Amino acid sequence: MNNMMSDKKVIALYILPPLLLIVALIYIPIIMTGYYSLTQWDGIGQMKFIGLDNYKELIKDEMFWKSVYHSFLLAVFSVISLLGYLTVSLVLSGKVKGANLLRKIYLIPMLLSSVAIGQLWLRIYHPSNGMLNHFLSFLGIENPPNWLADPSIVLYAIFIPIIWQYAGFYILIYYAALKSIPPSIIEAAIIDGANPLQLAYKIKVPLISGVIKVTIVLAVVGSLKYFDLIYVMTDGGPNGASEVMASYMYHKAFRSFNFGYGSTVAFSLLFICMIVTWLIRKLTNSSEEVQY
Repeated sequence: MNNMMSDKKVIALYILPPLLLIVALIYIPIIMTGYYSLTQWDGIGQMKFIGLDNYKELIKDEMFWKSVYHSFLLAVFSVISLLGYLTVSLVLSGKVKGANLLRKIYLIPMLLSSVAIGQLWLRIYHPSNGMLNHFLSFLGIENPPNWLADPSIVLYAIFIPIIWQYAGFYILIYYAALKSIPPSIIEAAIIDGANPLQLAYKIKVPLISGVIKVTIVLAVVGSLKYFDLIYVMTDGGPNGASEVMASYMYHKAFRSFNFGYGSTVAFSLLFICMIVTWLIRKLTNSSEEVQY
């Protein structure tokens, strides 16, 4: 009995430091943000409690709902891009010449900071000196678009570097999952006459469905709270055409010095991410998980 008590004390001693860090760095800031969202505060002066007034204003805020739409649009594009990442991983996991080199190439964006990637793509999209418009002019297209200044296309122009930035991350996850499939299963399927397409999408993909579900959650939640490249490349412009929830929160809190309203946007973002994560988990639960 004494040994059991001693073991529990040792376990508690190991758990306590990370638990305190989690509480201090995650749960306390969430609670404080929730409280700030109920106040009118510029971040410096006196704080005034106003209850749910910020949330009432948020419901009527057209720019907020526009940013929500942009964030969900990015989430849709991110989930669609997972199909491409999965296809590349399936090819690389097979016997393909140069697969090792290709894996290293796909990982290059992961080694770059978001600021470096943003600066790189700003030069690619430059209206007069950019590589993309030079290429379009070479093809005979007159007056190629100003990619980051046209409100109708700026959002989609930013989606491309965002998807490129995370390609290596998801390809690596899928590749590792595919390599963990027991070779005996693959050999049995080949003996039974499965062609490469059937082997990929009827054998390999179902076996890594759990990993795919995790990547869907990561892609959607990551898109909803995305900020980096949008801030570097357009800062939400022009005229809010590329504004997303995280950038809108930043502008309200640190540009307009309305920390109360910025906290309201941040807390709403947290709530939306939690709801979306719950819905994805419900929709993608396997029958085995439901029975469990």
